[in-house]
Amino acid sequence: MKQRARIAMSEDEIITFVEGSWKLQLGTVNPDGTPHLVPMFYGLTAGMMSFWTYGKARKALNIRRDPRVSCLVETGEEYSELRGVLVYGVARRIDDPADVLAVGMTVARRMAGAPGTESPPAEYVAHTGRKRVAFVVEPTRVISWDHRKLTTPA
Repeated sequence: MKQRARIAMSEDEIITFVEGSWKLQLGTVNPDGTPHLVPMFYGLTAGMMSFWTYGKARKALNIRRDPRVSCLVETGEEYSELRGVLVYGVARRIDDPADVLAVGMTVARRMAGAPGTESPPAEYVAHTGRKRVAFVVEPTRVISWDHRKLTTPA
């Protein structure tokens, strides 16, 4: 068995990993073709990564022009601990205020920390969300790795 296949996560492992993480690296394409890479807290909307940002932010402007994105969620310090999921996809913009608020609440809950942590009040999230738009990433390709599998027999 090839090493790449040995370290790939199963679909269930990918779901568990993405559900248990809070932050991703979002890649968009700048007008001059260079990559624009920023950390983002994210939520899940219908099982897909979602995030919100100010409508005039560079990432939002880039997505308006070219909706192709990459989202990297990773963890681990030592080589043998590295795990990650890379989602290539198309970011679909959400403008409906109720749907933007729903994404914002999902993201805010995750930003609040560990399960059981009190969520920020909806009024606060609604206030901060007045100038925001939301995006849901529709995956076109998913790549995963879990180097912890290298320490187990093939």
